[in-house]
Amino acid sequence: MRWNRVIKAAAAAALWLDLAGCQSVQPEAPLLDQVLQRWDDEPHHDLRSVVVMHQGHIAAERYFNGETADTLHDVRSAGKSVTSLLVAIAVDQGRIRSLADPVQAYWTAARGSAIGDVALSDVLTMRSGLAAFDEDPTSPGQEDKLDDAADPLAFTLGVPRADPPGTVYRYNSLTAYIAGLVVEQASGQPLRDFARLNLFEPLGIRQWRWDADVAGHTKGQGNLWLTARGMAALGELVRNNGEYQGQRVVTGAGIAQMLQPRVAIGSVDPYADQYGHFWYFKAMRVGGQQVPVWFASGNGGNKVYVLPEQALVVTVASSAYGRGYGQRRSQEILQAVLAAVPELTAPRPR
Repeated sequence: MRWNRVIKAAAAAALWLDLAGCQSVQPEAPLLDQVLQRWDDEPHHDLRSVVVMHQGHIAAERYFNGETADTLHDVRSAGKSVTSLLVAIAVDQGRIRSLADPVQAYWTAARGSAIGDVALSDVLTMRSGLAAFDEDPTSPGQEDKLDDAADPLAFTLGVPRADPPGTVYRYNSLTAYIAGLVVEQASGQPLRDFARLNLFEPLGIRQWRWDADVAGHTKGQGNLWLTARGMAALGELVRNNGEYQGQRVVTGAGIAQMLQPRVAIGSVDPYADQYGHFWYFKAMRVGGQQVPVWFASGNGGNKVYVLPEQALVVTVASSAYGRGYGQRRSQEILQAVLAAVPELTAPRPR
């Protein structure tokens, strides 16, 4: 197969680099390298990196506009998807008994508030019922108001209910912040420490930063800084059902529960069909094929695309914050990668 010839040719110069535990293939696969070169001179100058992993190996990577393999990049709301991974790990460890449990079972201060009796499963699908909508600056729980709050916990507990929990999808950062607080309370340690011990260290991710709010609580809604290869390592973990380089980090059941499409959002999101637990799903049409894609997504076009049937991970780091073309460009990059090597759109034999 054409793809296999590319991999074999590139693998002759394989070099192991201790960056996020990823095996790099040098030089880059020629076909994919040519594809990524298309964005060298794109006019916006805010694309940062693209990494393509196939069957656990880096098949191609390219850096743009001053970014390097060592640069930390703010992946924005893609951090929500990492928070979901940490929730899954907390469930695996028995720290969280069930996602059917209410928030107040772990964050006892929430008892009596609008979020207290909301099931964690509804928090993870953006259906908490809270009056929080990031696209509406007048919304009581809008993300800028959370960021500006002098007492973020009191602010969170004061956000009123707008709908019965589990009924309305409303994109907001507040619920991801709450999910991070639940992991902190359930584990007895800051979210970033839990992440370091249970996720980043097992993946070999040594370069990272996760910002905290004024009260010292890690921002589970975002503000996570990763290298391009760190993003790819997280995608590879998900692609491989919770294993990374032979080490079990998350159970397969935890990954499946996290990714399961639960809420149809195609009518409000042109880049996704369904929403799971802070992860998106889209059936993408490429060359006459419907290719299933799960992905983490952040403002500006930051993406971790996971295609399990193709054994493929594609990550895009982009600083087009607040600009609609960033999301469009990232999807175009994924489609170009798939179109360049048609074998990638064919599912692996079972």
